[in-house]
Amino acid sequence: MKVSYDKEHDIAYIQFSAKKPEGAIEIEEGVVLDTTEKDEIVGIEIFDASKRLPLESLFEVKVEK
Repeated sequence: MKVSYDKEHDIAYIQFSAKKPEGAIEIEEGVVLDTTEKDEIVGIEIFDASKRLPLESLFEVKVEK
């Protein structure tokens, strides 16, 4: 998983897979799932990210088993 943030455009992107996105599904205004041809989710785009996410903790990921 890779997390990136474009400060200039205020867009966060969470990438789950290196597969090439072929489509997109807007699940709510400003939140878009990038999908493959087979509807596999490869990433999530979050517009106006600073208003929707606590950016200071965006890059802190805890993994629980």
